[in-house]
Amino acid sequence: MSEVAAFLAHAIALEAEAAERYDELADAMAVHNNEAVAELFRKLAHFSRLHHAEVKEHAKDMVLPQLKPWEYQWQTAEGPEAAPVERTHYLMTPYHCIHLALQNEKRGHQYYADISYKTNDPEVKRLAKEFADEEAEHVVMLEKWAANIKAPEPDWDMDLDPPVVSD
Repeated sequence: MSEVAAFLAHAIALEAEAAERYDELADAMAVHNNEAVAELFRKLAHFSRLHHAEVKEHAKDMVLPQLKPWEYQWQTAEGPEAAPVERTHYLMTPYHCIHLALQNEKRGHQYYADISYKTNDPEVKRLAKEFADEEAEHVVMLEKWAANIKAPEPDWDMDLDPPVVSD
């Protein structure tokens, strides 16, 4: 990535998508009365929105490209920090939630670090390194949280009366 505006457009989309996904997961957990995890997902969405605002501040005087979904340069179909829905479960615990977020932040860090390493544009390199460093701080914060959360019992997902969806 060699243009600051394109880099910032990607960063803004990355953070917005992460916040939206955390909000979706919070809503899903609330539907299943899993309030502890819903609250944690809402907190993670808030942090993503804060980072989103910081990135937008960097871009406030720029005209950013309006990228179509297929024009984003991610390694996967979704942004690096979008929590994979298939890794969630309606009975997941805060332990699972924090570890899911930790993986998201590690992918975000790697994304920015890769750009910092590969770009020839000095301003993109500077910004990407700054964002990678911030994501590294998020990783450390989540690792500290994770260290204070008890792992669930092996049968944490056992439900003798699971929800049923009829078409």
